[in-house]
Amino acid sequence: MVTGPLKGMLVLDFSTLLPGPLATLLLAEAGATVIKIERPGGDEMRGYTPRIGGTSVNFALLNRGKRSLELDLKSPAAREELAPLLERADVLVEQFRPTVMSRLGLGYDDVRAVNEGIIYCSITGYGQESPRAQVAAHDLNYVADVGLLDLIDGTSLPHALIADIGCGAYPAMINILLALAERERTGRGCHLDIAMADGMFTWLYAAVGGGLAGGDWPRRGRELLTGGSPRYRLYRTADGRYLAVGALEDRFWSRLCDLIGLPAALRDDGVDPEATAAAVAALIAGDVAAEWERRFAGSDVCCSIVRTVEEGVAAFASRGLFARTTGDGAGATMPALPVPIDAALRSDEVEPTAPVLGEYAARGRAAR
Repeated sequence: MVTGPLKGMLVLDFSTLLPGPLATLLLAEAGATVIKIERPGGDEMRGYTPRIGGTSVNFALLNRGKRSLELDLKSPAAREELAPLLERADVLVEQFRPTVMSRLGLGYDDVRAVNEGIIYCSITGYGQESPRAQVAAHDLNYVADVGLLDLIDGTSLPHALIADIGCGAYPAMINILLALAERERTGRGCHLDIAMADGMFTWLYAAVGGGLAGGDWPRRGRELLTGGSPRYRLYRTADGRYLAVGALEDRFWSRLCDLIGLPAALRDDGVDPEATAAAVAALIAGDVAAEWERRFAGSDVCCSIVRTVEEGVAAFASRGLFARTTGDGAGATMPALPVPIDAALRSDEVEPTAPVLGEYAARGRAAR
């Protein structure tokens, strides 16, 4: 039985929607007790579709194993209800715009006054101290603000919330763990300022590096990893699907050229990259995706068929990614969200269902 390295830790989660709830889900999966503080009526994600039984699928995926405490934070009675939890909490996660928690009497200084060791994590779009601090935005806006969208050809948007997850939830989790380690050494807590827009620049490391070092700012579709090389592109197959070619290194490129039958005169892609790419495209368009997949099997060539999400789930299910479950607590279940926590550290004691709104008030106080 794995109890998780964070067993015994108490986390108060004041966040909604995605970044904060995903961060606290990771903490819960590592064994922490997470109490989700919800406004009257609950997190708005509870109303999202699709639904599983009596709850939202999105809510169930992101809030598995947590407890729920329904409070009107503007009420003095709510702050009294929170007082004993604030005094013994290890971590607090909030996702309001800067100054909101302070106006509610729940800012970092307020909580630190009763709990010096608190790890207080604020997740915002632009940070606590920023000219943009009060600007409303979503994932798409952060990706646009830092220049990443300018490098994407076309108007189709990837179904991946890069800022919310990669620059909000994951940095929050990393910094919370670092802060807990620092507290173990010093006994002091801290206020973590996680700004999703700031984190986007890590994803653009090569683009930023080239620009800052020598003024070589990236151009859409012209860089090594954005379509500027025939070795790293999407190519359409005869049946309208796509082949993702990532044959950057010479050994992979040489094998690819052999397998598709690229003429020798075009294999040096440094001579005329577009001519080489056009020839590769014509050859790949000459056969269907399944045939290319069969031909590339076992060839060590860094080429993949662009799968649908349904195909991707089926392809990786054998690793046990979808073995755990979540649900509405009334019998409706579905696979839980895969999370990047190793099985050796992921608690087996996490309750599999999402919390019923306010259930902590009914059964959780005994755990204080």
